[in-house]
Amino acid sequence: MADSLVIIPTYNERENIVRMIRTVMGLEKDFHLLIVDDGSPDGTADLVKGLQQEFPDSLHIVERSGKLGLGTAYITGFRWGLEREYEYIYEMDADFSHNPNDLLRLYAACKEEGADVAVGSRYVTGGKLANWPADRVFLSIGASFYVRMITWMPVMDPTAGFICYHRKVLETIDLSKIKAIGYAFQIEMKFAARCLGFKIVEVPITFTDRVEGVSKMSSGIIKEAILGVLRMRWRSFFSSYQG
Repeated sequence: MADSLVIIPTYNERENIVRMIRTVMGLEKDFHLLIVDDGSPDGTADLVKGLQQEFPDSLHIVERSGKLGLGTAYITGFRWGLEREYEYIYEMDADFSHNPNDLLRLYAACKEEGADVAVGSRYVTGGKLANWPADRVFLSIGASFYVRMITWMPVMDPTAGFICYHRKVLETIDLSKIKAIGYAFQIEMKFAARCLGFKIVEVPITFTDRVEGVSKMSSGIIKEAILGVLRMRWRSFFSSYQG
């Protein structure tokens, strides 16, 4: 059995999902894939299920009834992976903003270099943004600075969503205490790992804005992130993320 599970949440990703699956399955290392689909009306789940005949042991899908949030999708995937004894569990987007080839570098950071959490980072030396409009760049850099100031986390890209977790991290964190469901989820997971003493390493990547499909970013997501970080920091003074 493969030691690595890549979790990809989807909602209306039919333009990308087949190519993404084939790309991950074509890597030199054996990765298993879990697609968590939130009832995509465009037929994303049907495309995945069609490919399961080609990859019967390595491609899996969990279908949910509707848009229940990025954070709950990943937690569903984490629990699914932990039940099946995967050693390394990854978060990754479906839209090729994350280069699948970088899965190998995140794996090496954990397997060979001793990281407990390996973060694909845009904002360390060697990291880059490609094809991003100026307003998105400003928002992202500002958000990262804001998070570091509030949390004191020494992570240059705390909002990053391309991550490898060693299973012991996900076993130790009480996932029921992770409250953020949107993009603030990425911040809270890193914060929880940091609070519990796990080693976080940033691996430089090039993050490319999606070419196909529609971005899920919205003003509500931004508001949740701003307020969620403050609530998260406040709760940390009174309770632990320890499971």
